[in-house]
Amino acid sequence: MTEHHPIEGEIVESTEETEQSETLAGLPAQTLPATLHLLPMTDKPFFPAQTLPLVMNQGPWMESVKQIGETAHHLVGLVLVHGDQSDDAKPDDFYQMGTLVRMHHPMHADGKIQFIAEGITRFKVVEWISGKPPYYARVEYPGAGRQNQSEEVKAYALAIINAIKELLPLNPLYSEELKFFLNRFSPNEPALLTDFAASLTTAPKGKLQEVLEATNLRRRMEKVLVLIKKELEVAKLQSQIQEKVEEKMTTQQREFFLREQLRAIQKELGIAKDDRTADLELYQGRIKKLKLPVHAAKKIDEEMNKLSGLEHGSPEYTVTRNYLDWLTNLPWGKHTKDKLNLERARKILDHDHDGLDDVKERIIEFLAVGAMKGEVAGSILLLVGPPGVGKTSIGRSVANALGRKFYRFSVGGMRDEAEIKGHRRTYIGAMPGKFIQAIKEVESENPIIMLDEVDKIGASYQGDPASALLEVLDPEQNAEFLDHYLDVRFDLSKTLFICTANQLDTIPGPLLDRMEVIRLSGYLTEEKLAIAKHHLWPKQLKKAGLTRGQANITDGAIRKIIDGYAREAGVRQLEQNLGKVIRKAAVKIVRKEAEKVHVTVTDLEDLLDQPAYVREKPQTGIGVVTGLAWTALGGVTLTIEATKVHTLNRGFKLTGKLGEVMKESAEIAYSYISSHLKAYKGDANFFDGAFVHLHVPEGATPKDGPSAGITMATALLSLARNEKISRPLAMTGELTLTGQVLAIGGVREKVIAAKQVGIHELILPAANQPDYERLPDYVKAGLEVNFVKHYKDVARIVFGT
Repeated sequence: MTEHHPIEGEIVESTEETEQSETLAGLPAQTLPATLHLLPMTDKPFFPAQTLPLVMNQGPWMESVKQIGETAHHLVGLVLVHGDQSDDAKPDDFYQMGTLVRMHHPMHADGKIQFIAEGITRFKVVEWISGKPPYYARVEYPGAGRQNQSEEVKAYALAIINAIKELLPLNPLYSEELKFFLNRFSPNEPALLTDFAASLTTAPKGKLQEVLEATNLRRRMEKVLVLIKKELEVAKLQSQIQEKVEEKMTTQQREFFLREQLRAIQKELGIAKDDRTADLELYQGRIKKLKLPVHAAKKIDEEMNKLSGLEHGSPEYTVTRNYLDWLTNLPWGKHTKDKLNLERARKILDHDHDGLDDVKERIIEFLAVGAMKGEVAGSILLLVGPPGVGKTSIGRSVANALGRKFYRFSVGGMRDEAEIKGHRRTYIGAMPGKFIQAIKEVESENPIIMLDEVDKIGASYQGDPASALLEVLDPEQNAEFLDHYLDVRFDLSKTLFICTANQLDTIPGPLLDRMEVIRLSGYLTEEKLAIAKHHLWPKQLKKAGLTRGQANITDGAIRKIIDGYAREAGVRQLEQNLGKVIRKAAVKIVRKEAEKVHVTVTDLEDLLDQPAYVREKPQTGIGVVTGLAWTALGGVTLTIEATKVHTLNRGFKLTGKLGEVMKESAEIAYSYISSHLKAYKGDANFFDGAFVHLHVPEGATPKDGPSAGITMATALLSLARNEKISRPLAMTGELTLTGQVLAIGGVREKVIAAKQVGIHELILPAANQPDYERLPDYVKAGLEVNFVKHYKDVARIVFGT
């Protein structure tokens, strides 16, 4: 128990002092002490009508309390300070107006000082006598004595009394404080009533200090009436909130008791079932609708027997119940019948997509094989192509053509193998992997599941999802796919998997071996035009809430957008620009600037600003040759430049952020041309005294690969012969040290890139002739292609040698 010690000079209550305290407030101002010790208040000011216990830290204020106890009147001034800390308060921190109080029963214990403060009257600090604790100041007492009570003051007093009456039912604490006030003062004293009302509120200390500093009674009553009205509003709101909470709790309790009574009555009548029985009957009802394999039926029986012996409220009951939910909600033995009508499938593919004839043929061939077998099963297709060429939508069209359920999810960035094979049930919040989730959602054992972005799958300390996919995507293994959560083998062999990727390089070899690759290359201008007219423009009109009658666009304008604003392999930029045009049209229609908007070529610069791409003629000149390259975004043309820097010494410099393979290809080209220069009618000594610089523009873009070998060799030969290429020509092919021209990849993308910039004569490796022949006729139309086996064929075509 804490021991309290009286402070030296403690006030001893006597009849004389009590009488003095009762009459002090009514004495003339000159009988009040002209100098006072001051103590700080931090939370709110102290009012004359208050009597409260106060607690302060002993360290800084012990000496002050001792000196107050040694005075005859035991009076002290309590003044509010600006900050939140009273221990380090300086004279500048004190407000000017405070309250004179009588100190009763000062005690100290545990580093704290406690005393009862009895409020008497206001005072104002006139002059500081002491600048450090104990603080001592000269004071004056504004408005001391009784004030005349006008009719207006009486009206304010009644308003304050009525507000206090409204507060009393809302908070019982107000009742206790009012009783204490009435025991000490009469309600007919408006000044004390006003101060008491202010002390009841929870207003900010700054607002309460304004009340304390208001020496004019009427103004003080105005301020207090505003504060107490606000307090009344807050109290009413708090009461309403409490009533709503209690009402809700009462309703819930009532419903609970009624349900319990109903359950008890049903149990007595024999028509009630407990939760465990209801759960077991639910699962038995589901099982009757399924064609369970033997191992699954056995597992479910075991779990149901286990559930029947568990307490309903136990954690293990919940785990087992969730597990049975998953097992009985899977579509064991449920299939959708494949629609293997090839003509119908082709119509759906043509309706959903313009162009991509070669891809559609591959899909029709794939479905034809399924028609011969009677089902499409155990297949994994991989659609590879640049962004925006329709890989995902092709997958949806295949699902529509087959009449199967469709489920898509992205594996891009996936780093946890539990996303594929599920979490073990020992973990809190465990759940099956994505494949079992997909099967449950589509309610069929043979859906089409699309795995987007398989080339961007990751790996981490939590496992390698790409390795986990090996079991899923292997027709020899996925008939007995084992999810860690289910711990029961599930047959995925009837599922058709369609994967998408932008490139093959980042897909693990064992995973790629399990897939049938279908390449989707970029679109030509005519294909993009058809897609824009049939799909993109109607889609954007619908999104903007417009009709064809309100906004239309000419074919020429669409071509201009394709050529000047959306030259990528896919159609995403084209769709974005069409959306921008339609939004601008919508603004005009809403502002009533036009009832109908007709977009032509001449309107595009106003609607879309300057074109992002300007059609430029391929660069020509000595040592300048146009090559063809493949990127994940489609094919591009690649200008290669060679120049002689000086003749002081032999040298060869490469720039353009080239990769290791491309640097080696450049070295091979330099060595081959240097050693065979005479055979190609160049100065045999040219490279002996020349420092040659070979550059591939767009230096910020990384470039790699061997397919620019013959292009770089031709640039060097042009430089050595001092002869430029006389016509627009592009080439691609890997060069060896013996002059052999080897096959390259991305033939379709490179051919399309050449056509897009207006080049119609190409040089390709002879080994790629079959790839070129497989291209659609509309891609090959208007092209002159030369197939070469050796570099001498290249030199003959380019320079006629």
